[in-house]
Amino acid sequence: QVQLVESGGGLVQPGGSLRLSCAASGGVFSIYIMNWYRQAPGKQRELVATISSGGNTNYADSVKGRFTISRDNAKNTVYPQMNSLKPEDTAVYYCNARLALVVYWGQGTQVTVSS
Repeated sequence: QVQLVESGGGLVQPGGSLRLSCAASGGVFSIYIMNWYRQAPGKQRELVATISSGGNTNYADSVKGRFTISRDNAKNTVYPQMNSLKPEDTAVYYCNARLALVVYWGQGTQVTVSS
């Protein structure tokens, strides 16, 4: 059983930056594909960024060039660095660990982009 705890959310002005963290425990972190999803009010949860066990990354078109995902396997942590934030980035951000059909979710952290 893997436990995921997100942190780093908050209120930021448009154009600002935030770095979220997702700390994992209870499993072999390095073998999991790590994903970040977000869900805005009234919208479906969407995949924002992915980093494989080997460090390969993929991003949603809406965040490409602004968000960077990285992982530190020694610290069992994955970090999405979010720059040039826009009001439409406002959402609850969720960390997800996936290995084949096994999926774990964190509890989410709120990110609000507003002046």
